[in-house]
Amino acid sequence: MKHIKRKSLLYKTGVEYGDYTINHIQGCSHGCKYPCYAMAMAKRFGKARTYEEWCEPKLVENALDIIDQEIPKYRNKIKSVHLCFTSDPFMYGYKEVSEMSYLIIKKLNNAGIKCTVLTKGILPINLADLSLENEYGITLVSLNKNFINNFEPYAAPIEERIQALKNLHDKGCKTWVSIEPYPTPNFIEQDIKTILEAISFCDKIIFGRLNYNKKVSEYRNYKQFFNSCAQTVEEFCKENNKKCHIKEGTVTDMCEKDIR
Repeated sequence: MKHIKRKSLLYKTGVEYGDYTINHIQGCSHGCKYPCYAMAMAKRFGKARTYEEWCEPKLVENALDIIDQEIPKYRNKIKSVHLCFTSDPFMYGYKEVSEMSYLIIKKLNNAGIKCTVLTKGILPINLADLSLENEYGITLVSLNKNFINNFEPYAAPIEERIQALKNLHDKGCKTWVSIEPYPTPNFIEQDIKTILEAISFCDKIIFGRLNYNKKVSEYRNYKQFFNSCAQTVEEFCKENNKKCHIKEGTVTDMCEKDIR
């Protein structure tokens, strides 16, 4: 794969459930078509001109050296570091990316810094050898293979994604699932309870609506739909003693016009 160099990596994120983050890969081979906000931003700032270019990831080859330089600078400010918000740390089919991500997490842990991880790839079992304060997550918005193949064409198969997370859970690791971006029924008819049951072993669930796609607003009752789904997730988490986070903008205050 291609390599690039950077001068800095760790930075404070504005994402609502994040603290610091690191994005040591530019681009993402998974090629998600929801659309992908990270790809849109990369195009806007000239880091990827086309979809095809975005799908050819570039690894920051000096990432470990930068981490060594930045840990002393930020150690006392950081509560946790998230991998990653603009790419995937365990990109499916890219062993070099996974190995780099593991070494970054290990360095941060050795400095007493907790890490959180989110992937559509396969979480390696050797993550269980690192700090048990880390939190490992997968994205899962559907169990329907046809839907996933259309919207996450090059991501890891659903079953493998879930099983890798379960393996870490069984090793005593903290695990979570991001059910975002969740689609409306005009994309796919599905019951969110089925998804919740499939990942009932995890410790935390984050739920968020699909954005940046005009087809969502074409579904007449989309506000009610997302409100109902969020309530289902909250109730499931409460009944099963799990942490729950509903993303900002997912739940809407309804007025009479909205429910006609």
